[in-house]
Amino acid sequence: MSDLALETTPIPDLVVLRLDVRDDARGWFKENWQREKMVALGLPDFGPVQNNVSFNTARGATRGIHTEPWDKFVTLATGRVFAAWVDMREGASFGTTFTIEIDPSVAVFVPRGVGNSYQTLEDGTAYTYLVNEHWRPGVAYPALNLADESAAIPWPIPLEESEISEKDLGNPRLDAVKPMPPKRTLVIGALGQLGRAPRPGRPGLRPGSPPAAPGRADRVPR
Repeated sequence: MSDLALETTPIPDLVVLRLDVRDDARGWFKENWQREKMVALGLPDFGPVQNNVSFNTARGATRGIHTEPWDKFVTLATGRVFAAWVDMREGASFGTTFTIEIDPSVAVFVPRGVGNSYQTLEDGTAYTYLVNEHWRPGVAYPALNLADESAAIPWPIPLEESEISEKDLGNPRLDAVKPMPPKRTLVIGALGQLGRAPRPGRPGLRPGSPPAAPGRADRVPR
């Protein structure tokens, strides 16, 4: 048994949690997601709406590197993986990588725009993750090739000996990937009007101000 603990990583906002796993002769128990305790440690209160499980039959199954526009909370129900992330967001940290081995005692919070991937190290590995937006069929999201030279991920099992989908084999290299822009938050004005929070460096409406005149969207009303 160990206390719940949080660790930072070289990728901004991507954090590792060491979970409190309690075991005995029957097996083990853990609080896989505990909002109150984890938020108190510093995890964002990200509002998960969906739980996914990816079961991997054999050692060497390799998935990624997938970059979706939502946050993830990743952990395992069974087995062990080598996990890797690449920051695909606009900014100075673009291309930064982080890797770690995960078993059921480890969880990772993955912020929106960070590419996610893993390779199973045991047969019968169940990879589970919470997300804060619903998956939508027919929508394509950015991805990065597992063998990208600039990311240089040290896969324990050579990729040519791994089980990889045809789709993931065709993912582009980093120099061909368009970075993901910051999420623009929907806001409601004092008069009930809807809008988007301004991007950095662009002025926005003061609370309670009327919308800008047509053709003058970047002007702050006085």
